[in-house]
Amino acid sequence: MKRYCQHLTLRDDPDLVEKYVEAHSHVWPEIIEGQHAVGILSMEIYRAGRDLFMIVDTVDDFDWERDMDRLAVLPRQAEWEAYVAQFQGCDPSAPSSEKWHRMDKIFDSEK
Repeated sequence: MKRYCQHLTLRDDPDLVEKYVEAHSHVWPEIIEGQHAVGILSMEIYRAGRDLFMIVDTVDDFDWERDMDRLAVLPRQAEWEAYVAQFQGCDPSAPSSEKWHRMDKIFDSEK
């Protein structure tokens, strides 16, 4: 299994932050199905104020660029990205890699 961690800061608007949280309590089924179809095993998002932290666990042969490109063209994915972009304060047509910023692991208590 591979793990990716990313960060994003939401727009500075408490109402939009709450709408973003609400949207993620009702993620469209096609979005979850698409994630699984490209090799994403699980995805979690945590929030502290406007800051978001995402953990993505994938299959071993997952390639971030290749498989996220595959995900981007699956049913309703572009629509979902455009919808949540209003809360993220970014261009709705921007790829995930321009919205979310991958983080490097600097500590692991198991190694």
